[in-house]
Amino acid sequence: MMAAGGADVDAGAPGSQLPPWERESAAREAAEGRTPFCHRRCHTGVMPLQVGDTEYNYCCDLQTKEKSFPTSNEVDNGNFSAKIRFLWHASIAAGVKAGTCTILELVETLGSLLENADPRMRARGLQVLSEVLLQCYSLLQEKEVTHLVLFFENRLKDHHTVIPSVLQGLKALSMCAALAPGLAVSVLKAIFQEVHVQSLLQLDRHTVYSIITNFMSDRETELKSLGADFTFGFIQVMDGEKDPRNLLVAFQIVRDIIIKGYALGPFVEELFEVTSCYFPIDFIPPPNDPHGIQREDLIASLRAVLTSTPAFAEFLLPLLIEKMDSDVQSAKMDSLQTLNAACIIYGQKELKDFLPSLWSSLRREVFQTASERIETEGLSTLRSLSTCLSRSVLSSDDEDLLDSFLGGILKDCRHHLCEPDMKLVWPSAKLLQAAAGGSLRAYYQITSNVFPLLVEQYNKHLQSSQRRTILEVLLGFLELRQKWGPEEEDKSPLLCSKDALCSMVFSALVEPNVQLQLVGIRALTFLGLLQGLLDFPDVDRLVDSLARFILHEEDSQTSLAAMEAAGTLTPFYPEAVSRCLVRKLSEGLQSESQEDSTEFQQDRCLQALAAVSTHPSITKETVPVLLQHLQEVEKGSMQGGIHSVVSVCRSLKQMALQCQQNTQNYWDLHQAVVPCLMGLAVQAALQENTHTMLSKVLLKEEALSAMARVISAACMYLSPELAAQSVSKVVPLFLDGELSFLPGNSFPGTFQPFQGGQCQVETQKKLVALLMAFVCSLPRNVPVPQQDRLLRELLALSCSSDCPFAATAAAKCFAGLVNKHPAGPQLDELLGAAMAKLEQGLNDGPCRSQALTLLLWVSKALLLRYHPLTTHLTDKLLVLLGDPVLGPAVGDGFALLMADSPDVLGKSCHADVRLMFRQRFFTECVPQLVQGFHTAAPGVKANYLKGLSHILNHLPKPVLVTELPTLLPLLLEALSCPDCVVQLSTLHCLQPLLLDAPLVVSLHVDTLVGKFLGLTDSPAMAIRIAALQCLLALASLPTPVVIPYKPRVIRALAKPLDDKKRLVRKEAVTARGEWFLLGTPGR
Repeated sequence: MMAAGGADVDAGAPGSQLPPWERESAAREAAEGRTPFCHRRCHTGVMPLQVGDTEYNYCCDLQTKEKSFPTSNEVDNGNFSAKIRFLWHASIAAGVKAGTCTILELVETLGSLLENADPRMRARGLQVLSEVLLQCYSLLQEKEVTHLVLFFENRLKDHHTVIPSVLQGLKALSMCAALAPGLAVSVLKAIFQEVHVQSLLQLDRHTVYSIITNFMSDRETELKSLGADFTFGFIQVMDGEKDPRNLLVAFQIVRDIIIKGYALGPFVEELFEVTSCYFPIDFIPPPNDPHGIQREDLIASLRAVLTSTPAFAEFLLPLLIEKMDSDVQSAKMDSLQTLNAACIIYGQKELKDFLPSLWSSLRREVFQTASERIETEGLSTLRSLSTCLSRSVLSSDDEDLLDSFLGGILKDCRHHLCEPDMKLVWPSAKLLQAAAGGSLRAYYQITSNVFPLLVEQYNKHLQSSQRRTILEVLLGFLELRQKWGPEEEDKSPLLCSKDALCSMVFSALVEPNVQLQLVGIRALTFLGLLQGLLDFPDVDRLVDSLARFILHEEDSQTSLAAMEAAGTLTPFYPEAVSRCLVRKLSEGLQSESQEDSTEFQQDRCLQALAAVSTHPSITKETVPVLLQHLQEVEKGSMQGGIHSVVSVCRSLKQMALQCQQNTQNYWDLHQAVVPCLMGLAVQAALQENTHTMLSKVLLKEEALSAMARVISAACMYLSPELAAQSVSKVVPLFLDGELSFLPGNSFPGTFQPFQGGQCQVETQKKLVALLMAFVCSLPRNVPVPQQDRLLRELLALSCSSDCPFAATAAAKCFAGLVNKHPAGPQLDELLGAAMAKLEQGLNDGPCRSQALTLLLWVSKALLLRYHPLTTHLTDKLLVLLGDPVLGPAVGDGFALLMADSPDVLGKSCHADVRLMFRQRFFTECVPQLVQGFHTAAPGVKANYLKGLSHILNHLPKPVLVTELPTLLPLLLEALSCPDCVVQLSTLHCLQPLLLDAPLVVSLHVDTLVGKFLGLTDSPAMAIRIAALQCLLALASLPTPVVIPYKPRVIRALAKPLDDKKRLVRKEAVTARGEWFLLGTPGR
């Protein structure tokens, strides 16, 4: 058998019957020279055993009734325990290692066994010698190795029971560095001549393969001197091998024979036959296989052999064609993948005689396939064949096989392109595209025939569906062209057909069919991406067409496709986009001040300006346009109000994310956008009492949140140096009212957001949301100036402000900075002050809600970084669940703790987020939650269920499944909770569990059916939909479990079929249909 890790273990070897720990202990005792004792721990007098000049002592287990001490014959005749025999071998090996005796002295001592007339006794003596050699082979001298090799070679002619022990000895010698030149060849010749390998047990055959592998690794030159005799000898050794453990080694040996250049001589076909007989691999590993050999391992190993040399081509290709034509799907797949791999080393010479048959088989697999995987693999193989034929160097007298091969493909597929309504048009197009994808030469040859045909068919067929099919085929060829560089040859098919193709695509854009327009836009995009293909007039026409779709097309799908195309083409044609598109979009945005303008048109212009900002020069134009538009909204001269502000901010955020890869462009955008937005907001806060449009719009929470998202996106990708430069200006703005870096000088007052008292200052506090977005998006290694003072101000504001928006922003900002703060006394002092503030706030009536918000955000900040204070804060939250006023909000707060943060505590903002924080929180918190639920008053039990539901809803599914038996009763009770949030969260949690843990769920199916049916009548649409989805999942449980409920469920689901909401009716139809089919044959 084979041990883990590939090591060989002889079941009959001394010591192999011992447990591993006992074997190791015994070997250690022997190596250290300590007196080993038997398993009975007998401490009576020990008896000596003489080997050479050394005595070895053993306990009374070695004593017999007849003699005072045992001989080697007695030790190995089976009368002693496995441990004693192993101790004997290990002690001798230790003596050899210590130099107190030699191997030759051991051979002399074993003489009585080695010369015994009984082959079993000779085998035992050789077994002892081999065991010692396996432990001491590195210490042998050349003279000893030579004598031993000759000795073991001679013993290969002995009785068959002796052979396994001889092979073990030869394996040990094959690893000796002192092996004299010529002995490796001598050993292999002896094995090839004297040993019938396939009659041996699996372990012994593996030993032979190991000997060959060792010699091939260290004695390559000597083995090559055998010539083809070595290859023939190995063929005899391997022929008939069936064990997968041995096959993996044998396949590797064959591959090494080929790759390392061993002579194959006249045995090429024999070597192929001895390996190809296993193709295709049909192996199913036994259950609980300790060796871990998979079918894929054997497939990959055999494929590496079959595709290792072109010399196998004349034998391999007919075999692959035969298997591709079979009805076995796995054989087809294996054959296609093997052919794909073989094409890497084959040339025209190897493929020439088989190309017609190969094409016939591949064509059939694509035209008549019943499997998408086989079709995909067949197309990939065709592409590889095309690449192989393109790669070969031709002489003037050779036939161009690529030309004739592609000619046959065109002949069989071309006419199907003339029938765009027929089903074979797409298989034919795929085959042509796969063949064209092999090389640029193949692409030119295919497309020179296909492009004119497609243009002709497009003009011939007038129906939109037919034209769309033809354009989609063209689109496939245009996409394929991206694999190679720009057009260089004047006579390339694209350049020759450019005018006709452009005319065809532009004509599609004026068709009334939306789907045809969409394909036309995509085709036009790929034409534009082929640099050097379009002339300046064509580029202008292209951009004008996109501008028309963006500005005037009523269908939003077409307009969005045009925006995407414009964004893709802008880096290639920035001048044309600036001249034709940006100008029109800017004019369209200015025209929105007219009375007949709509928010929809304005949004489209803003969205398009963001979409085309994919080049630095365009970004420099579009950013001022958007900021100018925001200023127009500020002055009240532009319609839209809050909606316009949010739309502009959405576009600015998209632009910031698009230019993050270009450091200079990103920094330019940051310098333009951040000061402008903060300046407009500060201006609004200082003029709030004037009641201008500015103050009414920019100070709304929705507008400030939108601006905060822009500022965050414009900061999170700054380099530490640039971020430090910018933060040194922003923090003094909020702490000291330093306005000098803001654009404009007309600020009618002082900016003091952290000062209390005046109504105007209360308005200024809302702008802390912009500070939060800025400082919490910076990299962790950027120092924040006056950080301690800033944190104290934020802590005070988070618990004292009358404005919940400002208090929440301050709490989030405080939490974001705490999360990134380095550990140490400063952080401990800061958290101590925060805890004192929280204790005071939670006990003070007016600020309890703000204090809870701060507690939740600080808890999340510390939970993400595994701070020790997290446990204390969690306990505080669990206590607050029992609060009749704050309890419901605390329950909802558990969702905040478990969910990914989109802003200040997210990975995109460089927060310190440790792995598996959810699992850790679950382990620490849920047992207390469950206990608290059972001991809580009836009026607050729902709070505990809400918290538990939120935790489980965000927990990774594998963790949840393991805990389900304990938690499922609580989840069922949560479904009866009147709180809609609890019900919805619990339904979302249960729905995947119905599919992943059917055995546990089946125990509660009666309760689940009743709960789910009751919730299908809930006033909340989301709950009705979720309940119907759970009923659908419930039908996937084992049929005997759910079949008794089939009539009840079908009757109950009749009512949701008439629900006033379409989405509910849709889910009801799906669920009821699945329950109708429950128990039917074939389900």
